[in-house]
Amino acid sequence: MDEIITWIRSKNPELDGEISGDTDLIESRLIASISFLEFISLLEDLSGRSIDVGSLSVDDFRTIDRINENFLVPVA
Repeated sequence: MDEIITWIRSKNPELDGEISGDTDLIESRLIASISFLEFISLLEDLSGRSIDVGSLSVDDFRTIDRINENFLVPVA
């Protein structure tokens, strides 16, 4: 999770506040569409698996907690 928060902060240098697990990253515009594919690449690197962009929903990325559940928790 630290890598994700570090990435978000690097894209939002003006951000002073805390990013918690339930911070709405979409509503707060912390993940911009222009850097979305770069973010997907980060998640692929962290998870060690490919992400099918065609099957994604904005809600999959709404919070750090959802990102963790959808992409970083090991597949059983």
